This record gives sequence, C-alpha cells and structure tokens, in this order.
Amino acid sequence: MTCGVINLVSKGVIYRISGPVVTALHLDAKMNELVRVGKEGLFGEVIQIEEDKTIIQVYEDTSLLKPGDEAVTTGVPLSVDLGPGLLGSIYDGVQRPLPKLSEIMGEFIKRGAEAPGIDREKKWEFFPIKKKGDKVNYGEAIGYVNENEHTKHLVMTPPNISGQIIEILEHGNYTVEEILCKLDNGAIIKMYQRWPVKVPRPFKEKMMPTVPLVTGKRIIDVLFPLAKGGTAAIPGPFGSGKTVTQQQLAKWSDTKVVVYIGCGERGNEMIDVLTEFPQLVDPVTGGPLMNRTVLIANTSNMPVAAREASIYTGITIAEYYRDMGYDVALMADSTSRWAEAMREISSRLEEMPGEEGYPAYLSSRLSSFYERAGRVITLGGKIGSVTVIGAVSPPGGDFSEPVVQNTLRITKTFWALDSNLSQKRHFPAINWLESYSLYYDSLKEWFETNISVDWDRMRAEAMEILQKEAELQEIVQLVGADALPPDQQFLLEISRMLREAFLQQDSYHEVDEFHNLKRQFALLNAIIRFSRLGNDAIENGIEIDKLLKLESRSEISKVRYRKDFESKIASINESMAKEFKQLMGEA
Repeated sequence: MTCGVINLVSKGVIYRISGPVVTALHLDAKMNELVRVGKEGLFGEVIQIEEDKTIIQVYEDTSLLKPGDEAVTTGVPLSVDLGPGLLGSIYDGVQRPLPKLSEIMGEFIKRGAEAPGIDREKKWEFFPIKKKGDKVNYGEAIGYVNENEHTKHLVMTPPNISGQIIEILEHGNYTVEEILCKLDNGAIIKMYQRWPVKVPRPFKEKMMPTVPLVTGKRIIDVLFPLAKGGTAAIPGPFGSGKTVTQQQLAKWSDTKVVVYIGCGERGNEMIDVLTEFPQLVDPVTGGPLMNRTVLIANTSNMPVAAREASIYTGITIAEYYRDMGYDVALMADSTSRWAEAMREISSRLEEMPGEEGYPAYLSSRLSSFYERAGRVITLGGKIGSVTVIGAVSPPGGDFSEPVVQNTLRITKTFWALDSNLSQKRHFPAINWLESYSLYYDSLKEWFETNISVDWDRMRAEAMEILQKEAELQEIVQLVGADALPPDQQFLLEISRMLREAFLQQDSYHEVDEFHNLKRQFALLNAIIRFSRLGNDAIENGIEIDKLLKLESRSEISKVRYRKDFESKIASINESMAKEFKQLMGEA
C-alpha cells in the first residue's frame, strides 16, 4: 500500500454504492489508480472507467458510505513497500502491518487505518559494495544490510534506474528513508523502493525448469516433483490437508524465503497459521521459521475486494526477494476464495456471467498470477526463482468446477488431495492415480546425475505397481484376494508396502517428516529390490506366506523412523540378500 505522503490529485463525488463497488462522478482517474473514498479515506482501486463514471473496488467495509461523499485520487497505483523488515512481518491484503495496527487500535482495526509497510524509524547497518564513480545498472546492488542473522538483504537500484554514482554513504546505521546513493542523472536510491503490485518486476531471462524444489515429501519429490520456478495446484475438499501440506512445504522446501498468503480463509484456520508459524523451527537455521517468512492474512470476514490485493501483494514481495538471487516459495491458500471475490465483484458490476457465475476473465486472471512464477536471471545478473503453490477449495471436492479446471490448464503440477485417504489417516492425502507433474521429463536428468542413474527406472517401476494394484482391486472386490494367482497377491503386498512405508509420511515425527533425496531413493530402492527378489522366488515355487514372514520386509516398513537410517538401510539390504538366498536354496 502506498503510505506516507500521498498527493491528492482529483476530487469527485460518490454516486452509487453496491457492496465493495463504489461509483464516483467527475473523478479524473486512471485505471488501477489508488483512490480514497468517504470521510474516513477508505482505500480503493479504480477497476473501470465509463465516460464520467469511475468504478472503484474498495478494500474496506463500505457500510457507512453514502452518495455525495467525496472520492479523491492519489495519482499512484496500488503499490507495496519493498525493503528490509519484510521478513517476519504479518500484513493484511494491502500491506498494513497487523501487529503494529493492533498496538495502536487494539483487536479491531478502524476503517481507513494506515501504517507504513516497513518501519520508517528503525536504523539498519548498511554495508556499501559500490563506490563513487561506479556505474550501476538496473536492479544491481549498491550494498546490503543484514535483515536477520541468516538473510543478507541487498539494497538494489530500482528496475527503472541506472547511472553513475556521484555520492554514496559510508558504512553506518541509517533509516530506510535516508538517501544512500545519488546518481549523475539526478536519481536517488534509498534503502527501500515502492512497486505497483499489478506490474510484474522485470528480469533478463526466464530459464528452463531443470532444478527440482526439494520438499522432503517422498510422494512429491519422487512421483510428482515440482521445479524451482514452477507452479503447482493442491485441490482438495475440506479436511483433506491442504493447509498442513502447505505448511510442511513452507517449512522444509529448499528455499530462502517463504511468502504465505491466507486468502479469504476462515478466521479460525488463519489463527492457527498465525499462532503456529511463529513457533515453527526452521530446520535449516535452527531459528524461528518466521525469520524467512512473510505472512499475509486476509480472512473470510474481511472485505472481498482485499483478497485480490493480497494475492498481488504477496507475489510482488516474492519477486523482490527473487531479484536478490534467492529462491522463494509462495503459498496461496486459497485461490478459490480469490475467485469467489472476483465473482462477487463481477456481479456487482453487472457483467455477463460465465460458468457457475464466475466472470469470463477468470482464466486470464489466474494466468496473470501464475505466470509471474519462474526461475530467472535477474537484472542484477543473479539467478533467483519464485515457485507458486496454490491451494484450491472446490465445493464438495468437485474437481470439475471452473476454478480447479482453469487452474489445471495453467499449472504444471497437480497434487490431488483425496478425502478417502485422509479419512484413512493416510497423509499426505495425495492421490497417486490422479496427480501428475509435467516437470518430470525436464528434471529427470538432474535426478539421475545428482542422486542415482536408476532414479527414473525405480520411479517408473513404483508407478507401474501402484497402477496394477488399482486394476486388481476391482477383481479383489468381486472374488477376494485369495482367488488371485501368487504373483498378483504378492504385487498387492508390494503395493501396500509402497503406500504405507513410502507414500505415507508422518508430518509430526522428527525423522519421518523430512527425507532428503538420497534417503528417499534408498527407501524406494529397498522396496523395489524386495519386489524383484520376491517375484523371482515365486517363479521358483516359493510360497507367498514365506515371503511375507521375512524379517527384512517388516524392517523396511520401520526404517523410515530411524535416525540411523543410512546404516540401517544398508543392513536391511544385506540381510534381505541372505534371506532370499536361503529361501532359494530351499526351493
């Protein structure tokens, strides 16, 4: 939100009020311009102009507005403050710091309340890396501050500023408002910059998605991986684990910064996020996870128009840290609530509705958001990424509804949450038959080079077993498992091992909640190896009951909880070879 001094440009009067949509007359405004309406100066954004009528979506409650009240333009678009102090902050949809407002106003924020997105008074220790006479290009760093003990915050030239330095401050403590650097063309550089949220921050080049985002979740990393700079959708019904999955991804993904957007979620769920996140320990640094997190809270009882703002506020902050050369993960929970807000605004504008009442531009709006993801070469020459993971909340878990379908057309990774799995306490409740990743082909080489040449073969074999099991289940329901031939009975047992020992993962167990890629491969390799040896044994006449009684089988199911995983899995493989050798000797 544009805070501080705002130049009031043009005045008009309110003509009509329809929920969050306000129509003003005689207002000389531009599209997407920030407007203050009413006596309390409520924030709004111009979304339509028709001759002398200016349509404004207001980000606050409009219940006390009346026709004849004043509307005033500001001359600037909806923008956010970008600078040190973002990490660890909790904002509303228009970047008002909620803890700060709570200190001033108590639990209930007054309408028209305003506070700067970053602290204007706090002093930061500035370390210059450029000197007088140096030439700086767009997006290049002139120095840095330590935002916290683990994050170096680069002070960059804005994407529209370049020139030769004629003056730069020495190492010292400064506020974000002080001028750190002057260029020969008259441009000045402060510790922070403002950027309009609807305008993507520029970069030099978008790179191919060839590096995986390691999440530590076996079903994701092995079966349906996500690339850094990629996009993913997590649709699922109520109670299927969308929020928990996103929290786990935020905690364990190998990213430097996390931006978590609670977009229109229920207040109790958002409270859980706001209370749990500060308590989460960052497994990388050992400090609070909030030290690398920006939380944007927009609950369902807040004005619907602010949901759109929260989405764009979050992605702009993510792009800013990307420009420093960091990998950023953005969690949007959920885009369905944003779409519902678009539907309400559209109906207030009396636009022609599309499928299920959603506006015809639903797909383009979703696209414009997800397209801001990517792994890029920044203007400053660094490599950074923004990975977008959007939760979708279809009514009744119906994946055929418009928001899910339009999201699937855009995103390349689909993690389908299944209520049946969640009811069976199988978490993550990702359905392995419905989910997919279109990034796998471009990531395969990375996995084979960095983890194992057998990675693709093992993954393909696991997927084949799971798919065959699904086909056999129809027969099992009719005639029972005992009627199947031994090899098919054994396949069902291997599939159960895959489901229970590999795909299922305990998010609250200190060892099992995260497995690095080498551990994941070792566990999968042990299961597939047991499958191959077992099939050979069955072909040689070994009874299936003997295979199921082998100690190595039960040890494989338990090893994922062991702190000494590496040594234990090696021991299991060794004992497995001996057990099967002994069985084959008996044949």
